[in-house]
Amino acid sequence: MRAIVIRNRDDNIREKVFINDWPAPKPPVRNQVKIKTLYSGITNGTERNQLHRGNYAPGDNLLPMPTGYQTVGRVIETGPDTERLHIDDVIFIGKSTGAHLEYIVVAEDELLIKLPDSIDQREAALYGMAAVALNTCRNAELRLGEKVLIVGAGYIGQTAAQVAALFGARVTICDIDDRRLQLARRIGAAENALNVDGAGWSQQIADESFDAILDFAGVPGMEDKFLLAVRTGGRVLLIAGRDRVNYHFNLAQRRLITIKQNSHFYVDDLENLCRLHGRRQIDLSSLLQDVVPAEEARRIYDTLRDRPNDLLGTVFSW
Repeated sequence: MRAIVIRNRDDNIREKVFINDWPAPKPPVRNQVKIKTLYSGITNGTERNQLHRGNYAPGDNLLPMPTGYQTVGRVIETGPDTERLHIDDVIFIGKSTGAHLEYIVVAEDELLIKLPDSIDQREAALYGMAAVALNTCRNAELRLGEKVLIVGAGYIGQTAAQVAALFGARVTICDIDDRRLQLARRIGAAENALNVDGAGWSQQIADESFDAILDFAGVPGMEDKFLLAVRTGGRVLLIAGRDRVNYHFNLAQRRLITIKQNSHFYVDDLENLCRLHGRRQIDLSSLLQDVVPAEEARRIYDTLRDRPNDLLGTVFSW
């Protein structure tokens, strides 16, 4: 079976490569279905963390192995107890079994949804990251007219800016990459797109100027800056991927700031995302940068490991 796996090179550098001989899954049983993958999306932050042996990367002793959680596939076989899914249904899978594999067997009550015919399947292959953005905005309890700062204009940050705007928030997005900020301006969900490289943060982000801050960048040492920039009673959302969080307790306590952690997503996030995407209320087409054959995995992952800002939304075609 064809697959994309992470492994160690002889020089102890990690890489992800396309192979032809990964073991095929067993036939579906009970309420499982077997899918043939059509498209699988790269989860930029998670998979880069794995390439760099980050805080939630698999150990060397587990390699080689496939990893990923964004897959669109067609049902080609069903178990005897399936009720909701049928042969030829196209579904999105958003869990660890939804890796970069040619065939996947998964239970129909797992983290997945059936996709309507109107949805672009390539764009849907990035629903995992988009659903993280939606879940984060919901967890932030954004309200009409609130000022929200999105930190990081990668795929998740760009999607979060759109979801926050749908909630009625007044969105500012910031990054240090002008190309990504130009894209945010073209999409138009954010009222402001700020380059905070160098002294840009101190010059443009005033103290107590936001009701909520959603940090998708995960740059170490920014926590106190977030606390200064949020208003009394405000919220700071810190997204998964960090090893440690450090901030001055009194800085948050005296202004009753809520600090929340957020990660992953749920079936209802996927269902709402699909609904909004299908109604063209969220633009995912502008965030889809590359659709490449799975056989080109090595080139794409070398870029992700060494030049991550060169990528945005990347999908493998199978």
